[in-house]
Amino acid sequence: MSLKDKVAVVGVGCSKFGENWNRSEEDMIVDATYEAYRDAGIDEPLKQIDAVYCGSLYSKNGPVEVSEALKLYKPMTAVQNYCATGTEAFRAASMAIAAGVYETVLVVGYDKPKDRGVSGPSVNIRDVRDLPATPAGWFAICAKPYFEKYGAGREQLAKIAVKNHYNGTLSPNSFLKKAITVDDVLNARMISWPFGLYDCAAQTDGCAVTIVTRADKARQFRDDPVYVKAVASGCAPNPNTDPDFDFCRWRATENAAAEAYRMAGISNPGQDIHVAQVHDCFTLTELLSYEDLGFIDKGSAKEYIDSGYFELDGELPVNTDGGLKAFGHPTGASGVRMIVENVLQLQNRAGKRKPKRQPTMALSHNIGGFPTGSAVAILGIEKGS
Repeated sequence: MSLKDKVAVVGVGCSKFGENWNRSEEDMIVDATYEAYRDAGIDEPLKQIDAVYCGSLYSKNGPVEVSEALKLYKPMTAVQNYCATGTEAFRAASMAIAAGVYETVLVVGYDKPKDRGVSGPSVNIRDVRDLPATPAGWFAICAKPYFEKYGAGREQLAKIAVKNHYNGTLSPNSFLKKAITVDDVLNARMISWPFGLYDCAAQTDGCAVTIVTRADKARQFRDDPVYVKAVASGCAPNPNTDPDFDFCRWRATENAAAEAYRMAGISNPGQDIHVAQVHDCFTLTELLSYEDLGFIDKGSAKEYIDSGYFELDGELPVNTDGGLKAFGHPTGASGVRMIVENVLQLQNRAGKRKPKRQPTMALSHNIGGFPTGSAVAILGIEKGS
């Protein structure tokens, strides 16, 4: 069964992302949810919301926190898939609506890692071909094989960081609002070669929310709903034990994208997708995602990056709000935040982040784990397209 055009997004909201020491998880959930209520014209959530799907990696009891924060005592479902958590929560909600279980559902993605007392994600990534690795170390392992095979280098990674930082300066709720240069990136403190400080996403606190409903009810909420064309989840063998893994692609992304394109009826993603939010936990991850998602041919990222193809005024703008890199990365919220940005782009509500052509089809993408899972969501403004 396909989800295409059976579900619509009718409201979105997003809290400020950052080191929110003065805001609790409940505060951020209320901030984002009530913005989404206003966006959808919902004034009686107890009557108008049938269920809640929440995604959080670090909360101890997501459903309890969300229901207590909102005083919304409805069926609550918690979803987790590491960094793909937010997109997976959106997928589960969309499937419930398409299956006829619910009519209108609230999707809440949130996390508050800054209060956990550690400097980075609590990730136990065991041996990578017998090499212990942090997230930066693991993703960095793909750099040397790709660089040697296809000729890209740190300069291309730096241009991705510069692009995303610039886009972040245009986003009201982003964490990092500092424009940087290629030299800033290349001369920054090294974290795990080839990643310097500016190649790494900023982990933050934050919450993002969407309200989804049956497509045939969408115009009861607003005149310009955004339709769900596809939401797909993909898996792949653990790269640590896969003898065929070449360290130049993420197979889980390729698998999720193939399923999403089949569901949405897309045969040429480089032309059919007009704006995209992709997983940029590290700059190299974004580079590989251009190719894994089929926007461009494998190995061609260098020339496209150098030409500005993925910049805000380019042919296919990517990470228009700054991405994980500059907007911030509260793990459970990131997938939902991407969907929020794509809805704003499709409805021509992105302000200074407006691309040179008005998009009608948008994609968002997360990688989960290290990475053995991925999730892709495709939204469109026109029903039936």
